[in-house]
Amino acid sequence: MTEARLTKRQKRILRQNGEHELLSNKPTFSSPNFNLKRVHPLTDNQKKTFEAFQRGKHLMLHGMAGTGKTFLSMYLAINDLMSGTSDQEKIYVIRSVVPTRDMGFLPGSQKEKMKVYEAPYYAICNELFERGDAYDILKQKNAVEFMSTSFVRGTTLNNCYVIVDECQNMTDQELHSVMTRIGKNCRIIFCGDFRQDDLSSERRKEYSGLINFMKILQNIPEFEFVDFQIEDIVRSSIVKRYIVARHKLGMS
Repeated sequence: MTEARLTKRQKRILRQNGEHELLSNKPTFSSPNFNLKRVHPLTDNQKKTFEAFQRGKHLMLHGMAGTGKTFLSMYLAINDLMSGTSDQEKIYVIRSVVPTRDMGFLPGSQKEKMKVYEAPYYAICNELFERGDAYDILKQKNAVEFMSTSFVRGTTLNNCYVIVDECQNMTDQELHSVMTRIGKNCRIIFCGDFRQDDLSSERRKEYSGLINFMKILQNIPEFEFVDFQIEDIVRSSIVKRYIVARHKLGMS
């Protein structure tokens, strides 16, 4: 018997009998070969991220490249979803495609054009599950969905985790559009670094809205800010030395 065919009384009886999972839209993860590996924080700011998420905070993860902002966001959301104890039913990954508007002239469908932006999430999920098809499996289970800011308007996101990645590449209007799409029972995580802004150029005449957006979020107590620094870089030693060298030379 599907949820659409159940009366209100039948639904109430199922809940009273502890069978509410029959009514849930949550994906199921019963395969013994699909296991999320355990991730532990490696730096103080990563630990702060874990603790804030566990307290139910929305997050603004800002700072240096290679500090694990997107990786941690995906892990925390997937781990919470797979625990079976959260109220959320799905993970949306939202990213801007504004830096390459010219992609519209490339061959292929909208889905094919945007797949290039999903590459980091394929890699993260494959690492988290230690198998090459992990991201595809999550999408097939309707556990994860990628969305461009170009198509976010008119959408209301309910009962989900929302990971807004590379948000330094979003204009003020894009950030506003994303934030105003958040509906009931959502957990939202913004990831970005104003130093990696691809928008501000004479050719594009577009500018990142991240700095002003962060000023707004600082007035919202439900958000926790984590500012990742050089000491939080965990990607590799060469990346850390490179960024240290840039800073010594006064380059942002």
